[in-house]
Amino acid sequence: MSEGKQINKFENGNVNISDEVLETIATIATEEVEGVSGLSGTLADDLGSLFKKNNYKKGINIKVDEDKVIIDLNIIVDFGVKIPDVSWTVQEAVKSSVENMTGLKVEEVNIHVDGIREKKDQ
Repeated sequence: MSEGKQINKFENGNVNISDEVLETIATIATEEVEGVSGLSGTLADDLGSLFKKNNYKKGINIKVDEDKVIIDLNIIVDFGVKIPDVSWTVQEAVKSSVENMTGLKVEEVNIHVDGIREKKDQ
């Protein structure tokens, strides 16, 4: 487990949030946006997902400095969506989720569209 980021110091102790928690929050917020097919990771991410039940690190990079967060997301969008609109919605969803759940300030949410996937009829 990575070193947690201290966000609050209380009379009875500290609150620390690990980078994995931030990755999980950002991933879930991204995947809930309509028009996002999924996150795009590297070969190492894909191999890692074979051994883990949930691979929330795939396609995401988070940098925490003091109480500021910078998030880079590599996403795959559904064919036919307006990419700028979906990207803006992802930025807003991730920023809101991370800030509301952790109290940390999200400075940037950078979106990298790595592909387009044909939406399957269900």
